[in-house]
Amino acid sequence: MLYKPLNSNHQHVHKMGVAEMRMLRGMCGHTRKDKIGNEDIRGKVGVAEIVGKMRENRLWPTDAPVRRCDYGTEVQGRRGRGRPRTTLEETLRKDLEYLDLTEGMTQNRAQWRSRIHIADPT
Repeated sequence: MLYKPLNSNHQHVHKMGVAEMRMLRGMCGHTRKDKIGNEDIRGKVGVAEIVGKMRENRLWPTDAPVRRCDYGTEVQGRRGRGRPRTTLEETLRKDLEYLDLTEGMTQNRAQWRSRIHIADPT
């Protein structure tokens, strides 16, 4: 899929999963009426869940060189009312907590890559 949001909320993630399953079911020639589970279809096609792949891409983008970046950009002016939007730092922090990663692991590239990689089932 070409859609790659950096900080996506739960609704976007759910919609991406639904769209992925719709495409995979169409590839296999099945419909929802056939009542075949999502994991069975993913195993038949040999793809991993898109949520894990999105998390992997956030933690190690394939097109970006490895360097120290400053993501702490502050917007001038007053913040609007309501709940603040999820920032990239918050999304990355949640991903690191989910995968039980520490900042010390970032120095060893082989270990980092092996911990965040989600293999396609074949």
